[in-house]
Amino acid sequence: MADSTPAGITAALDEAPLSRFHTRAVITAGMGFFTDAYDLFIVGTASTLIAAQWHLSTSQTGLVNSMTLLAAFIGAFVFGRIADLAGRKKVYGLEASLMVVGAVASAFAPNLVWLLVFRFILGIGVGGDYPVSAVLMSEYANRRDRGKLVGLVFSMQALGTVAGYIAGLVLLSTGMSHDLTWRLLLGLGAVPAACVIYLRHKMPESPRYTERVRGDSRGAAANLNRYADGAVHASAGRAPGTAAPAGETRSRLRGLRTLFADRRNLKMLIGTAGTWFVFDYAYYGNSVSAPLIVKSVLGGGNHPTTQVLALNLIVFSIAAIPGYYLATAFMDRIGHRRLQLIGFACMGLAFLLIGVIPGITTMVVPFLLLFGLSYFFAEFGPNTTTFVLSAECFPTSIRSTAHGISSGVAKIGAFIGVFLFPVIQKALGTAGALELSAGFALVGILLTLLIPETSQRSLDEVSEEQRVVAEAERIAVGAAAAEPR
Repeated sequence: MADSTPAGITAALDEAPLSRFHTRAVITAGMGFFTDAYDLFIVGTASTLIAAQWHLSTSQTGLVNSMTLLAAFIGAFVFGRIADLAGRKKVYGLEASLMVVGAVASAFAPNLVWLLVFRFILGIGVGGDYPVSAVLMSEYANRRDRGKLVGLVFSMQALGTVAGYIAGLVLLSTGMSHDLTWRLLLGLGAVPAACVIYLRHKMPESPRYTERVRGDSRGAAANLNRYADGAVHASAGRAPGTAAPAGETRSRLRGLRTLFADRRNLKMLIGTAGTWFVFDYAYYGNSVSAPLIVKSVLGGGNHPTTQVLALNLIVFSIAAIPGYYLATAFMDRIGHRRLQLIGFACMGLAFLLIGVIPGITTMVVPFLLLFGLSYFFAEFGPNTTTFVLSAECFPTSIRSTAHGISSGVAKIGAFIGVFLFPVIQKALGTAGALELSAGFALVGILLTLLIPETSQRSLDEVSEEQRVVAEAERIAVGAAAAEPR
């Protein structure tokens, strides 16, 4: 039973035992990632049908596959910043609404131009979901299990990806026209997004944000106690080192200065954004283009789409899904940064072996084993940890902004990977394309060294919250004193 003695909001959240309110928060945030994954990865299947129907070139098909990722870059930047200025909850339903609109409109696209427009709208919502979901979950999480809880949110991506593969197999097996099939595949993404809107309407604003940025300790404690159903007993006392409300308002307005002028924050941002960029280049390029990779290994275009989809589903289910959930189970024990280093190293090694072993891309079983190994260590490593680390390293007033920049930069890497992978594969072959991905994994290892270990540490300790707040307040006071009277 939880201790009935009220504690400050930060202490109450950090030391809270795992409870039903954590599960509700994971499901609420995670449903958005289920939708994100479905929308991002199903387009690889849909585009093969669209390309045949609309006679698209390789570059046009690449643009269909990557447009959502390009828009996600913008959505992550914009919504990440707004979530720090106006609140996490203010944008939580808006970006989900954009996903609904974008998915439904994509299903009715009359031509390539309109399809790209609607996929762009969808991508804005997808990008906005990254920083808000990650940060809100990290701010509700306790200290001991934060990696597990935030990782579980991200792991809903695995279920969304599997749902996309299954939807493709089922619809293609019905014998309906390919035109109707790809439209249904894209439109179905609106269903989980609509559920997200309902769930998020019932979730209150982050208690840490309410206290530290809005200066409303009483409201933060009331919302937390109500949402936790008695599992947490928080008092309305302000946390040590928290600036006064007026000072917090100034620090919010100077958030970008706090992020870029502080050497420690800037170093961590280079680490979180850089590692995520190089990972997403390799991961999305390979994952979205996985049907092309598997088809090339099987011997070109002589195999039906359903067979290629089935093989991808098998590889993903056996290799990737265990990686996601083993990462969430062991991340807090292994260490968040350490797991990222392990994942980058093993994923890169798998890519390198594919590139250097003669003839491996013509041997189906050995190739799929190594490709599956790369999938496993992508999930049991940087695909999960880049998401988690970006939500832990930064102070409350700039946490969503920093995560938005990191995930936005990552989606540029994903866009480049998806758009260029077919071209690179054509020029270098499958082995050469994956060998290049191994080089990006090495860069990821080096950039990870810029990030501190966050496991088992409070958000305040990791971000040096008190120091940053004091510095922001000093700047605010100095600026106020310099203003003409």
